[in-house]
Amino acid sequence: MAAVTDPIADMLTRIRNANTANHKSVDVPASRTKAAIAQILKDEGFIEGFERTSEGPQGTIRIALRYGPEKEKVITGLRRISRPGLRVYTGKSEIPRVLGGLGVVIISTPQGIMSGKRAKKAGVGGEVLAYVW
Repeated sequence: MAAVTDPIADMLTRIRNANTANHKSVDVPASRTKAAIAQILKDEGFIEGFERTSEGPQGTIRIALRYGPEKEKVITGLRRISRPGLRVYTGKSEIPRVLGGLGVVIISTPQGIMSGKRAKKAGVGGEVLAYVW
């Protein structure tokens, strides 16, 4: 299997594909960064939850996807913003809003990975990792 050059994009793509196929859960290789992103998705109500298991050489994170009562998708879009070829940074005063505040921006700050609302409240900027809506 080929080495993954952008593990965050790989995680978002796996979630997007499983969501499109109406799977109940999806497994991604574990890392602290991915666990922090999964925690933000859980806190914002986009996924049911996640658990870290010790399967494989580095472990896996099993993410339980969330759907509405009529099987409508809660996650309608995921987009990787800052990528290895083009890093995107933002200051504390210009943190972007996704869909007029209906979506979530995930930012990597010096104080850790957090949502845009929390970064604005903490008064820090950083690298814009992804948009979720």
